[in-house]
Amino acid sequence: MELLGMTTIFLLLCISCLLLFASWRSISQKEKQPPGPITLPMVGNILQLNVWNLPESLKKLSKKYGPVFTIYLGPQKAVVLYGYEVVKEALIDQADDFSGRGNLPLLKKLFQGTGIVTSNGETWKQLRRFALTTLRDFGMGKKSIEERIQEEAHFLVERIRNTHERPFNPGNFLVHAVSNIICSIIFGDRFDYEDKKFLTLIELLDENNRLQNSIQIQLYNFIPTIMDYLPGAHQKMIKNTEKVHQFTSEIIAEHQETLDPTCPRDFIDAFLNKMEQEKGNGHSEFTVETLSRTTLDLFLAGTGTTSTTLRYGLVILQKYPEIAEKMQKEIDCVIGRDRSPCMADRSQMPYTDAVVHEIQRFIDFLPLNVPHTVIKDIKFRDYFIPKDTMIIPMLTSILHDSKEFPNPEKFDPGHFLNANGTFKKSDYFMPFSAGKRICAGEGLARMELFIFLTAILQNFTLKSVVDLKDIDISPLVSSLANTPRPYEVSFLPR
Repeated sequence: MELLGMTTIFLLLCISCLLLFASWRSISQKEKQPPGPITLPMVGNILQLNVWNLPESLKKLSKKYGPVFTIYLGPQKAVVLYGYEVVKEALIDQADDFSGRGNLPLLKKLFQGTGIVTSNGETWKQLRRFALTTLRDFGMGKKSIEERIQEEAHFLVERIRNTHERPFNPGNFLVHAVSNIICSIIFGDRFDYEDKKFLTLIELLDENNRLQNSIQIQLYNFIPTIMDYLPGAHQKMIKNTEKVHQFTSEIIAEHQETLDPTCPRDFIDAFLNKMEQEKGNGHSEFTVETLSRTTLDLFLAGTGTTSTTLRYGLVILQKYPEIAEKMQKEIDCVIGRDRSPCMADRSQMPYTDAVVHEIQRFIDFLPLNVPHTVIKDIKFRDYFIPKDTMIIPMLTSILHDSKEFPNPEKFDPGHFLNANGTFKKSDYFMPFSAGKRICAGEGLARMELFIFLTAILQNFTLKSVVDLKDIDISPLVSSLANTPRPYEVSFLPR
């Protein structure tokens, strides 16, 4: 009995010690979690943040709490990473730990978490691996896709020429041209500029670009449960995205009817073949639903980012005609007027290359990045970050770093030029993000930006319809992306 009593006491002591240790560890970890402003139940930090300009609010918080801090988007916790060193440490040095995709309510609502952009785990790994391989097979990063871009640039130039110097907003022209490149890869063909169904699609994308600056869109990520029951721009954006999804689904259905497994025409055919190969696998990630959402991802990502960058670039070059003139002199010297620009020209055109880079840096298209998550409990810079915590690695803190880019709010191609006029690379140039979740279409976007912009300036001089001092190149800021203000421009043939 005495031995039994001693054993009981010993076990109780052990259990007590374990409980104390667990309690101490919990408190210790809580103390070590990144600091941040006081939060309110349900709404989080909505009252301390400017929902119209989250990047500026987070910049102010970083000055108070440091490069790693916590905020709450409604009830959802997010850890913000502010500055090159801390973002590099997370996305590159600890790439695997930070490779999850964050559950931003609006993105989840729009994309359902099944495509490449918003999926996680094995689904994301398999879809991304397949997409990268298949896109390369159909020309991305190769000479064949460069030739398609050159051909589309020719169509774009002729379409602009037919405006006969009348001022107009070039947005739709640019969206058409850029979209046709990704369409040729995923759908197997480009669309004629007069195709009514395609024109309707472009109008939906254009409307979504305008809607994203509304207050309802900004609030959705804070209080999605409430916003789901309220009317407004967010409901329109969701409906528009579903219409685009329906468009891609109809093309997939047509491909299913006309598929020749021995001769895949495009990304959709390749995916359908993969589905057939995995037919006996009950846990396959390759389904009609993942094909539909992945196709939507590729179409939207391959259309919106590059076309917006080009649209923004043209208004900047109107503001600074001396920069456009210097680019044209370099274009005339290296390419001339009689042949199409090609990627081989870029190495001989450091000033033009610098301008293209500076456009991407200056516009800061995705200031908050697309959110990540940590895929397990981790220790980061002496802080404990629990598994599945949303991470916001802020690209604006890198692209507008004043030490790397003096006067970052000023548009200056010199940010990417050495003293002798040669092109200067920068590790801080991260418009496509970094690490495991870096944009899959980076190589394609770089080609499009250089060839389209060079082709336009090779053939036209930009003439603003307002006084240069009245051109506003500050962005329309939102929680999703920075976009240029509406404008019109005349294209004068050279």
